Amino acid sequence: MKKTLLASAAVAGLVFASAPAMAQMELTIGGHSKNYVGYLDQDTTAGTDERNFDMLRETELHFNGESTLDNGLTFGFQIETEMDAGDDGNTVEESYIYMSGTWGRVNVGSEDGAAYLLQVAAPSADSNIDGIRQYVQPVNYTAAGLGIGVAGVAQPDASNPEGFDYDQDLSGYSDKITYLSPNFNGFQVGASYTPDVAATDANALVGFGTDDATDTAGSAYDIAGRYEGVFNNVGFAFGAGYSMVENEDESALDDADQWNVGLDLDIGAFGLGAVYTEEDTGAAASSDVETLVIGADYTTGPFKFGASYFDQEDDTASLETDRYTGGVIYTAGPGLTFRGSISHVEHDAATDVDATSVMGGVQINF
Repeated sequence: MKKTLLASAAVAGLVFASAPAMAQMELTIGGHSKNYVGYLDQDTTAGTDERNFDMLRETELHFNGESTLDNGLTFGFQIETEMDAGDDGNTVEESYIYMSGTWGRVNVGSEDGAAYLLQVAAPSADSNIDGIRQYVQPVNYTAAGLGIGVAGVAQPDASNPEGFDYDQDLSGYSDKITYLSPNFNGFQVGASYTPDVAATDANALVGFGTDDATDTAGSAYDIAGRYEGVFNNVGFAFGAGYSMVENEDESALDDADQWNVGLDLDIGAFGLGAVYTEEDTGAAASSDVETLVIGADYTTGPFKFGASYFDQEDDTASLETDRYTGGVIYTAGPGLTFRGSISHVEHDAATDVDATSVMGGVQINF
């Protein structure tokens, strides 16, 4: 008994003695809060009406832990949570671990794929409203009667609460493995593999996912490249990417794929860029979604003025969309921006829908 107590004490001493060496990971909390008020005027179906004045917000908390070993290997984890009510309310959006070194970086877990991480974005009026991802969506598409989409295939359409944007994220936040190469004189490449896009829970206790389910998104693959540099005092970023999602057991749907190409130029205080994406949703016929975005901005002191044009033809839903947006962003200090924009969107479908919104917002990054 005495030997057992002594052994236990020795083990406990070793654990506590080693604790400082094990607690070298730096833990940080960050995130953002995007808060908007605005005015909306839009077409609606008979018997419905939109609220002309309303408030919208999008808030995230990010938890990060990172450490670097003596051999130069950096490792850590990232967790991002949606804090607001709604479809994404109070849920973990991303959760992954990563390792990086002179050889590049590897992400493992719930995170965007290489096609999105290396995608080039065009300048915007307010990136929350007309950026590569639309975080603030003033138009009420339920009242407009534009609830559309293809089951089992991720695509940008009015049934997506994030609205109309051009991010290449066919695999979403499904668990994946991503490799990003080092930056070689401005050139970088990446690739991702997602075992199962349709999986909704990667908890180790629920077992492996089901395979060969009819018209269910299965494995996904991403490849992408990006090149940034300066030529004759003109800064540029050029990128392209390709994604493919397998349909496990094809009945009404085929495999889905998407590709993008983008160019962004910085000429002094002026920025100009364009992005084109094309997606095959996998529907048996008329399944292409083509998107063109052109944007420009001008920066003077703390002010940035921007404008963008968004054009999308969705053959799957027989929907054509044109959006025109202009706005200004004022950077008051580190982590604080004031934003104002006006946007007009036209949807040409079985029933045409037009909407005009005027938005003012405050974004806090922490």
